[in-house]
Amino acid sequence: MSAQVLREDCDGLCTLTLNRPDKLNALTVEMFQQLHAHLGALEQQQEHIGAVLLRGAGRCFSAGNDLHDIAAGQALPLPHLQARTIDRLARLPQVVIVAVHGHCYTGALELALAGDLIVCSRSASFADTHARWALTPLWGMSQRLPRRIGVARAREMMLLGRRYDGQRAAEMGLANLCFDDAQFETELQALVRELLAGSWFSHRATKRLLEETDGLPLAAGLAHEVFRNAGKGPDMAARIAAFGQASGRTA
Repeated sequence: MSAQVLREDCDGLCTLTLNRPDKLNALTVEMFQQLHAHLGALEQQQEHIGAVLLRGAGRCFSAGNDLHDIAAGQALPLPHLQARTIDRLARLPQVVIVAVHGHCYTGALELALAGDLIVCSRSASFADTHARWALTPLWGMSQRLPRRIGVARAREMMLLGRRYDGQRAAEMGLANLCFDDAQFETELQALVRELLAGSWFSHRATKRLLEETDGLPLAAGLAHEVFRNAGKGPDMAARIAAFGQASGRTA
């Protein structure tokens, strides 16, 4: 099996790279199998990996599902493999950053929506083209997209199939941040360092709180935060002490 998803670890960051650059990283069953396996390993490595960066090799993030796979009706080794994998990505304990350059269409957009943060280049291009191919969402588009950008804007994207560049994606709230193409890599790496400098314990606890209270009434959500809080992290004392030393004060 060729490596359609590459993994590289460095200083607490795991970078997963979709690796079919000659095919614009079109998503295959094999790619999802490999991604699913990587995510299973990462679930057990939260003390060593603080964040996961998902990106694409070559000219783009991904042009979407491989239409040859769809036409061939390739059997899945696990029922609903793609949807399960995307959900597994969304539920990782680590913060997930999705870096989008070039195309991010349909199935690739469903994959990107599993990220906690979506960062894009100005020339990135986002679209949902299910209707062009007489397909319907199966990997989460109808649920994650409206939760991210609102129902009205999601209807626009899903019904019209229009393309949106990186700047427009950021204005819509689809992307958290948009950087000029020339500065994309520099800004992305700075963002990663900023994120990893925060407490990984706090990041994991925040993700759990947001996930567990999604859709709850305000009163129930507030009660959940108070009574099911993860408490103080093991690095709290060291962080406060370091702050005191750096500022010349005692905490």
